[in-house]
Amino acid sequence: MRLIASLAAAALAFSLPAMAQSADPAMEQVLASPHRDADRARDVHRHPAEMLRFFDVQPGMTVVDFWPAGGWFTRVLVPYLGAEGTYIGLNPPVRQGDSAYIQALANYAETLPPQAREWVPQGGARVIGANAPTIPQELAGTADRVLILREIHNMRRANWFHDVVVAARTLLKPDGLLGVEQHRARPDAPASYTLGDNGYQREQDVIALFEAYGFELVARSEINANPRDPADWPQGVWTLPPGYRGTPAENTARRAELDAIGESDRMTLLFRKRP
Repeated sequence: MRLIASLAAAALAFSLPAMAQSADPAMEQVLASPHRDADRARDVHRHPAEMLRFFDVQPGMTVVDFWPAGGWFTRVLVPYLGAEGTYIGLNPPVRQGDSAYIQALANYAETLPPQAREWVPQGGARVIGANAPTIPQELAGTADRVLILREIHNMRRANWFHDVVVAARTLLKPDGLLGVEQHRARPDAPASYTLGDNGYQREQDVIALFEAYGFELVARSEINANPRDPADWPQGVWTLPPGYRGTPAENTARRAELDAIGESDRMTLLFRKRP
């Protein structure tokens, strides 16, 4: 049985990236929409169409997006999921003593829907907000997909990982899938560099963490790979664009060097919820 499962996982690992090569007119229309004019420059680095195909996100699904922040992926997912779909924005837990920035993430059930109407004026999927770990009972077991995009480092350094991943298990259907995109450290990177404050995580550590919470890796993709990124910046991943940490705007020569590297090297992983 273990051999059969391994073969099935290997087949999925090859088949999903192949699916990402097919055209999707609905996605192309979303990506070209005027409401994304300020976002489009990053498509070449973020690969939204290819990545959502790899995660097998389809119109009409219920999709959870952890920490939508400024809404970059909200502006893709809400119109793409369409009127038959549901978009659930999941914010992290907010605790007593958290900074004002984190405190502003509270009460997402009230704050996300009006914000989403500003982000996506043409409408689309139903929009629901929630905070981990307090998931409304009616949402339990309703999600087809959970997406955690470039946030594992924040989840670890802020001690959110347990609450967020338990919330993901609560929200997902029995056959639901969880997609992860994360800045990728070198396999031999020291633990001191990969605890969260530098953004980068070792791929083997991320896989082990999700396996410990009852998820099975079923596919991985190099959609977001960037071999030009050495992944060892002293000031972390934010050295690269669009952050340019430590490089002032007037240092155009250095910024040009960083632009030539591009955004970070990232792992792209797909997990299935185990019973």
